[in-house]
Amino acid sequence: MHLSHMKEFIRKADIILLIVLVALGLAASAVLAMQGGDAGAGAKVVIKSGGSVYASYPLSEKKTIVVPAPQQPKEGSAGSEHRDLYNIVIIDSGSVCVSEASCKNQVCVRHGSISHPGENIVCLPNRLIVSIEGGEGGGYDSITS
Repeated sequence: MHLSHMKEFIRKADIILLIVLVALGLAASAVLAMQGGDAGAGAKVVIKSGGSVYASYPLSEKKTIVVPAPQQPKEGSAGSEHRDLYNIVIIDSGSVCVSEASCKNQVCVRHGSISHPGENIVCLPNRLIVSIEGGEGGGYDSITS
């Protein structure tokens, strides 16, 4: 076989292999998305404030919760005055987000919604952690599916 024909054959084979692999990858992603696209029955939102569980709700609920942060002294005070710190958590039929917070940086608000077990929203200034636990979903997220 001539060298130029071999290069042409390898190029065609590589292209065919690439097309087959991409098609298989897309098919597998579609199957996983259909199976693991929902958080599953039993998934719950766990809200922790100051390291302790504040509340737990089914992820399937529609609910708005105002979570007061643990009391912290104002800067420069003798410890008798406290700031009113809070986060507003919204659970809406399969996803949860922090819609409002008293902290300055608003990272928890900008984080957006979460909807899969293992995902978290954290507000460090107000010592809040919102996480999704349990469920029967496959644990796939937008990166793996």
